[in-house]
Amino acid sequence: MRLLLDTHALYWYTTGDSKLSIQAQTVIQDATNDVFLSPASLWEIAVKVSNGKWKMNKSFEVFLDRCLNQYEFNILPIQPSHTIAVSRLPFPTDHRDPFDRMLISQAIAESMALVSVDSAFDPYGVTRIW
Repeated sequence: MRLLLDTHALYWYTTGDSKLSIQAQTVIQDATNDVFLSPASLWEIAVKVSNGKWKMNKSFEVFLDRCLNQYEFNILPIQPSHTIAVSRLPFPTDHRDPFDRMLISQAIAESMALVSVDSAFDPYGVTRIW
């Protein structure tokens, strides 16, 4: 299965946070699954770390190196087709997060399941694992 990690799932997995569900942890660690990260999630984490909203016990560079080399996550580049998919998403008034909208669009365009605690993804028809 091809999985795209939501920002929180990525952060919780790499920091060992107990907020990550057992099911999410299991599918991420399943060697038969291909796990992908979006640059949108990396950007969102970098923003939250730089503004002090999230804390890391290591630098962002060490975090990124761990994601790519220790966990062997793949990067899913943002493609023009993903931005087209964003332009076609309905725009509910209660869900305006641009990072989430990119993740939804990437998951839909690439037929990936999205690993996320966020039920706000559900109305978009994306397969969500939590």
